[in-house]
Amino acid sequence: MNEPNDTITAIATPVGEGGISVVRLSGKSAIDIADKCFKGKTEIHKALSHTAHYGEFADEHDHIIDHVVVTVFRAPHSYTGEDVVEISCHGGILITKKILETTLVRGARLAEPGEFTKRAFLNGRMDLAQAEAVADLIASRSELSLQASFSQLEGILSKKMDEIREKLIDISSKMELEIDFSEEDIEIVKKESIAENIQNLIDFLTQVIDSYELGKIFKDGVRVVLTGKPNVGKSSLMNALLQEDRAIVTHISGTTRDTIEENVVIEGLAFTIVDTAGLRETQDLIEKEGIKRTKQQIEKADVIMFIVEAGNISEDDIEYFNKIFIKRKKGKKIIIGVNKIDLIPKPEALVIPKVLSIYPKSLFSAYNGTGINDLKKILRHSVDDQIVNLPESSIIITNVRHKNLLIKAKESLASALADLKSGRSNEFVVIDIREAIRYIGEITGEITSEDILNNIFSHFCIGK
Repeated sequence: MNEPNDTITAIATPVGEGGISVVRLSGKSAIDIADKCFKGKTEIHKALSHTAHYGEFADEHDHIIDHVVVTVFRAPHSYTGEDVVEISCHGGILITKKILETTLVRGARLAEPGEFTKRAFLNGRMDLAQAEAVADLIASRSELSLQASFSQLEGILSKKMDEIREKLIDISSKMELEIDFSEEDIEIVKKESIAENIQNLIDFLTQVIDSYELGKIFKDGVRVVLTGKPNVGKSSLMNALLQEDRAIVTHISGTTRDTIEENVVIEGLAFTIVDTAGLRETQDLIEKEGIKRTKQQIEKADVIMFIVEAGNISEDDIEYFNKIFIKRKKGKKIIIGVNKIDLIPKPEALVIPKVLSIYPKSLFSAYNGTGINDLKKILRHSVDDQIVNLPESSIIITNVRHKNLLIKAKESLASALADLKSGRSNEFVVIDIREAIRYIGEITGEITSEDILNNIFSHFCIGK
């Protein structure tokens, strides 16, 4: 069993060949271990905090492994709140591995996933919501995802949760005080005022819970499914959006038998583009399975792009659109993509069937690239109605754990409010308020079990 006072070590940079690799040590023996390995002008145990020192790094047999820069961060002013030493060496796989092995031989143990950040949380350097933001920050694929993660790392969510928790503790304590004076029939605070405060908190929690859908888009990206009949150019469009030949393109209908997905960033927002099998009646078992998967992808889509061929929009297109999309359009954005405009003389005069014309449309040629930039803007703006009126100070949650805890806190407050309005005694109201306080506290880690902590940090990379 690993002890919290152990000195831990890990490679903090991606393993591979590069300019620099970093091996990180944290714990009470970090400086002593580094001192035994480092040969330079300054002895590490004499080094000031936040200073860097150039020298040689030797293994346990005193053989020089590499020229390194050792950076010292003394407790409590370090990432983990403990003594931390970072050894920067040349970025070779073998060099980095040998330095890591030497730190292990000298008395450190290999860090578990996320253990450096876990120690930062346990040592009060950050709360749990901020610690989780570290993982999101590392995994960010777009500018908006980065902003949302950094906002949480800065503590915007945590500060608001602390404020709510303090308000609930204040309400609870006043109501409990009333219980002590119940025989004297003293009312310390007006019930109407408490009810109003609880309702305001419920309204705020609802707003934050609702932000999760937008936060999920920031974090995971917008899922765009390309669909339509075979040979309308879905795979060509995917290649055009990615600017690479990712999907196989031929003149043969039904080339795509499975779903293919890739990521692209458009104006700071991540998109997952999903190419699917063409919709048509078929007896081919493999193609049937592909069409089944297409329908499954449509269910999971944020944006559905139904692609038709310019000048050749047939009854089959309308039939498939009506069969599949009309009953699935709730909560999803639909864009009509009109491809192959390079094959018609006057694209601007193209007439779109009425059933399709009510949706946003984009005219383009996946073959020569005409209109692709305009299509990207349409995709990017497909979520603008959710983002455009978003205040800079808005709290956006991206973590499903936070969402679930907020839902539970809201339900507890709703129960407390119902008890209050029905005239039930303070004891019943206080029980529900205490539950809400507990759920809010779990978000920031004020109240968190070891099992929850282990589960959260197990999803981090080793070295962070």
